[in-house]
Amino acid sequence: QVQLVESGGGLVQAGGSLRLSCAASGRIFSINAVGWYRQAPGKQRELVAAITSGGRTNYADSVKGRFTIARDNAKNTAYLQMNSLKPEDTAVFYCNAKIVAVHYPVEDDYWGQGTQVTVSS
Repeated sequence: QVQLVESGGGLVQAGGSLRLSCAASGRIFSINAVGWYRQAPGKQRELVAAITSGGRTNYADSVKGRFTIARDNAKNTAYLQMNSLKPEDTAVFYCNAKIVAVHYPVEDDYWGQGTQVTVSS
């Protein structure tokens, strides 16, 4: 069974920083693209940042220059470094990964349980 577990959320003042982690575990053959999404109360889930297996990244316009996505393939872990946080960044952040599992050799979508990020003004 493949699992994604996020960590690193919390409460921070505006202008502060947080680093989120997303660790994949289980019988994994390969991890392709990884994305961080967020969902604020009353809003739809939106893509914040994504990274391919080759390291190519893309970001939502609202976080460009402030957030950085990275991955450590040896650890099956992805990160989201968030700097200059704003109150409007407050949301539950979710990790998504396109994973090929050993027992099911077709790429499938996996989601973490979410981690709350709250930015106070």
